[in-house]
Amino acid sequence: MKDIEDLIQKAVELQSNGLITAQIADELNVSRETVIWLLTRSKKEGITPAPKDIAVNLNSIGKSAKRLHNVSLALCDIVLETLEKTNTEVDVVVGIAANGIPLASMMAYELGADLAIYHRKGHGIVHTDYRGTISRNFGSVTGKNCVIVDDVITTGSTSIEVIEQLREMDAKPRVVAVLVDKKGADTISNVPIQSLVKIVRLD
Repeated sequence: MKDIEDLIQKAVELQSNGLITAQIADELNVSRETVIWLLTRSKKEGITPAPKDIAVNLNSIGKSAKRLHNVSLALCDIVLETLEKTNTEVDVVVGIAANGIPLASMMAYELGADLAIYHRKGHGIVHTDYRGTISRNFGSVTGKNCVIVDDVITTGSTSIEVIEQLREMDAKPRVVAVLVDKKGADTISNVPIQSLVKIVRLD
């Protein structure tokens, strides 16, 4: 129960620092529904059963550049194995802000590819007209083979958003690479998902 109490405390602290639900979900690597449940539970108001989710703590990797480098090498290996099947090369590694950026930058270096950064817009706002953007301060994706990098896939909504945006820019998303896949799907929007760890809930 201590882990749940720790998550509640972190969620409340992040909310008090001005983060919205989606940002708290990114920080804690849980779904938005879980964040709402944690914040509701903190107030002891109308507590509902916990959502089916798994919290992922990647602090021991994220705080060490050496560990991030080693993990990025493992992700590069998985990406290259996937792309060899279609005889495709990597042109650009797209890091999803903020948690995917450290891994993406190291992977781009190792793969000899350009680095692009995807910033989400309308973070936590439910409107179809809010779209993310590829930063102009990094590599171009137009017409290029892209590898999308993030730390965790929970529902897949962010990956879908990035894939759609890349396709609209005439880019070719080839694989989504993550540390942890909580969705458990093999593909998302017809793009393969490759992860170091895949979590499958047995219900």
